[in-house]
Amino acid sequence: MNRRDFIAATAAFSLPLIGRAQSYPTRPIRYIVPVAAGGGNDMIGRVVTERWGRFLGQTFVVENQSGGGGVIASQTTMRAAPDGYTLMQGYVATHGTNPATRKVPYDPVKDFTPIGMIGATPNVLVVNSQVPVTNMKEFIDYARKNTGKLSYGTAGQGSLTHMTMELFKQETGLNLLHIPYRGIAPAINDLLGNQTQTMFPGLAAALQYIQSGKVRALAVTGPRRSSSLKEVPTMEEIGFKGFDAMQWYGSVGPAGMPAEIVERLNETQVATLKLPEMREKLAIEAVEPMPMTSAQFGQFIKNEISRWTALAKAKNIQLEE
Repeated sequence: MNRRDFIAATAAFSLPLIGRAQSYPTRPIRYIVPVAAGGGNDMIGRVVTERWGRFLGQTFVVENQSGGGGVIASQTTMRAAPDGYTLMQGYVATHGTNPATRKVPYDPVKDFTPIGMIGATPNVLVVNSQVPVTNMKEFIDYARKNTGKLSYGTAGQGSLTHMTMELFKQETGLNLLHIPYRGIAPAINDLLGNQTQTMFPGLAAALQYIQSGKVRALAVTGPRRSSSLKEVPTMEEIGFKGFDAMQWYGSVGPAGMPAEIVERLNETQVATLKLPEMREKLAIEAVEPMPMTSAQFGQFIKNEISRWTALAKAKNIQLEE
């Protein structure tokens, strides 16, 4: 980022910060990412915090804590001192689908302070190249004519890929067989090999296969078309009103953080997300920035938990801890 971009992005946020507790932060901030190093979730955390730290005048130290679908990282974060020096990158699993489908040793609302939304990537309904359809209407007709014969893979029971397809089945009444895998990679491999016929993966995981023609994209979730797949309609456009399932990322801290620290973190995070270069960096993972206030993000989390919990109950999806 050049000096001109930095000054321009900072200017809009400098006045509101005057007069607050500018002593924070005085030391590096621990930023826990609840997955192993190297994946998209990790990359997003590192890209955002590197630039976020410039606005705060402090370094973020990214710490990967994988395990339990984010449970280990969530427990570490909720037990930390609420002083603004331990934050976590919450995402749809830690603060959405996991609490909806299984007993977790934390309360995703009461045990955390929402800082702000980072961004989201849509899920995309795809079929492998051997399925003879080119659009959603053809796929629904084909699935109904072949009821019980088509299967779909997911990254695991209760994952977003699973819950999104269950939502789709609820909307359409289709009979599709669920094949859960241990992660997204083996699920996509079997989709490519026609062991399964369809899937609802995150766009970042599926994009290279869509672009190469190995799978065909029929629709994306989310409020608008993806800039990475401008020709593919949204679920909303083709008649699925309110159908929204996104892989999202945001920052949270332990419950009880001081309001002035939360506000400072939120304002500087929003400033970071508005940098032109940030949109380009996040686009590598098909993520679009979605800056929110702390209050807006807190309500977003509550809505996510509520909607996925309702679906899990309707579909009797309740997993062991």
